[in-house]
Amino acid sequence: MDGYQRIDKFDPKAIERLSAHFLEVLKEIGEDPAREGLLKTPERVAKSMQFLTHGYEMDPADILRGAMFKEEYSQMVLVKDIEVYSMCEHHMLPFFGKAHVAYIPNGHIVGLSKIPRVVDAFARRLQVQERLTNEIRDCIQETLKPMGVAVVIEASHLCMQMRGIQKQNSVTTTSAFTGIFLRDHRTREEFIKLVASKLH
Repeated sequence: MDGYQRIDKFDPKAIERLSAHFLEVLKEIGEDPAREGLLKTPERVAKSMQFLTHGYEMDPADILRGAMFKEEYSQMVLVKDIEVYSMCEHHMLPFFGKAHVAYIPNGHIVGLSKIPRVVDAFARRLQVQERLTNEIRDCIQETLKPMGVAVVIEASHLCMQMRGIQKQNSVTTTSAFTGIFLRDHRTREEFIKLVASKLH
């Protein structure tokens, strides 16, 4: 077990409690929860919320520890264009985009699929993009102990696009670095160029 689990089963007691709350929400906004189209909506929303926040049940460090291997490779490893789906903790509306994550090994590498799984484990929670970026960086740095970690996330926030300022084309970019990516501007520039390039 590497710490990563698909959510194919739901906690029935939690679903029951959440459904009752969402039933009251429908009433409060002026809807009729007894009409045909809404009969199963409270349960559906409850299951959606449990899926969208299943990162709380995951240990991202365990995901990495389950697939660490000794390897004398000391050049950059970059996994780019990782799909990110998360929920803004302020309005509980989605934000989504892409993450680009790189590290420079220091005696150990990690299975490539584990990087996107770490991203997903932190993203599937109530989040702000800034903290999400830092948590991914810190988890990889503290667990794998590489020479450096770089994380960039680009995301669109529905709390900005559907409400409030209503800027539909806005994209927020955050970055976080450790180690050699902070100390050596050439390494940081190489990362940025690789993220921007289309090699595939």
